[in-house]
Amino acid sequence: MHVAWLGKKSPFCGNVTYSREITNALLDRGYEVSFLHFAQDPPDLEPLASEVGAKNFGERDAAPQSKAQDSKWPDCPEFTLPCLYKSTIYTIPTLRSSKVLTKLLQQLQPDLVHASLTLSPLDFVLPEICEELNLPLVATFHPPFDSKRRNLTSGTQHLMYQLYAPWLARYDRAIVFSAVQRDVLVRLGVPQERVAIVPNGVDPLKYSPGPSNLKEEFQAERIFVYQGRIAVEKNVEALLKAWKQSEMGENSKLLLVGNGPLKDSLMATYGKEQGVVWLGYISDEQERIRILRGADVFILPSLVEGLSLSLLEAMSCSVACMATDTGADGEVLQDGAGVVLDTQQVTTQLRTLLPLFRDHPELTNLLGYKARQRVLDRYTLSKNITQLETLYQEVLEQRQVRAPAS
Repeated sequence: MHVAWLGKKSPFCGNVTYSREITNALLDRGYEVSFLHFAQDPPDLEPLASEVGAKNFGERDAAPQSKAQDSKWPDCPEFTLPCLYKSTIYTIPTLRSSKVLTKLLQQLQPDLVHASLTLSPLDFVLPEICEELNLPLVATFHPPFDSKRRNLTSGTQHLMYQLYAPWLARYDRAIVFSAVQRDVLVRLGVPQERVAIVPNGVDPLKYSPGPSNLKEEFQAERIFVYQGRIAVEKNVEALLKAWKQSEMGENSKLLLVGNGPLKDSLMATYGKEQGVVWLGYISDEQERIRILRGADVFILPSLVEGLSLSLLEAMSCSVACMATDTGADGEVLQDGAGVVLDTQQVTTQLRTLLPLFRDHPELTNLLGYKARQRVLDRYTLSKNITQLETLYQEVLEQRQVRAPAS
C-alpha cells in the first residue's frame, strides 16, 4: 500500500515526532510512503517528474527532497509544499499550496492520504481535493483539549474543536487519542463512525530503563524533570512556584527540557539558587533518553493536552509520573499508573507532592514500575501501528463499496 503522508518536519513539536515515528514504522512493515511537508523556501521542482514518472508537471512549487541525513527520519521520498509561515502551533500556506498538493497527489497516485493535521487552512480543503481525486483521506487531529473548559486556555482550545468539527466530518476517518477526545468531536457533530481512537505509542525497547550518569553530572540525589514547550498552556510557572515554595534542598534538582516564549522571563526568576536547571531544547534523542533514565519523577502540569508523547516516553523509561487530568493524560495515569493532578491549584498540589516524592524513593520506584507496565499493556508503537493498519484497510474497503454508485 502506498500512503501519502502529509505532516510536519519542523519546527520541533509533538506533531513532528508523531510523523517521524509513524512513517518509520509503516516503512518497517513494508508500506510505500511519500512524505509531504511544508517549507518556506521550496527547491526546484524538475526532479519530481523522474521521481514519480510524471511528464510536464508544470508548477515549480514542490519537489522531492534527498533522503533525510538524519537517520531517525523516514528513508522515503519527501516533497515540500510552499508556505508563508510555520510554527509549533500552526502553518500558513501560500495561496498556491492547494494547487501544488493536488498536482503532487495526481502524480504520486497513492492508495490513501494520511494527514497529521498542522492547523493550516489547507486542512479545510483537503477533503475536497481528495474527493476530486477519489483518494481515501485519514486525519490525525492533534490539538490539545480539556473537556471541562476550566480555564481560558481550555476554552480557546474548545473553539478550535468547534471550528474543525464540520470539516473532520468530511474525512473518511479522524484519528484521536482517547474516548474523551472522541466524545468532544461527536458532541460537535462529527459522525461517531468517522472517529477512530488510536492512541500514541512509544517503542519500549528504545525508551526503557537503563544506566545513566545524570545524578553524578548534576550532583543530585533526586532529579525531577519537565520536558516540553515553555508556554502558557503548559503551565510551567505553576510547577516552578511549587518547587520554590517546597524548598527542595540542594540535593534535589528540577531539569527543564525545552524552549518557548516564556523561557527567558521564567529563567530570570527561577535558577540554580533554587535547584532549577534550564537545559533548553535537546535534539539528540539518545540524550533525552539518558535524562529520563536518570530521573526519579516526570511532571507535566499542562492546562490542555492531547496525549503527551513526552509523558509516554517517561513512563516507558520507568519514571514516576505526575500529570494533570487534561486531554488523555489523566486517562493514561489513572488506576495507579501515576499521580493525576487537577488543573485547578496545580501549585498547591505539587507543593505537597514534591517533598513526598523527594523523601520516599520506594514510592517513586513503585510508580515507575507501574508506569512502564501501563505502556507495555496499552501504549506501544507496535500496537498503535497494528490499529492503524486495520483502520487503513477498513477505509479502503468502504471506499471500494461506494465506488460503483459514484
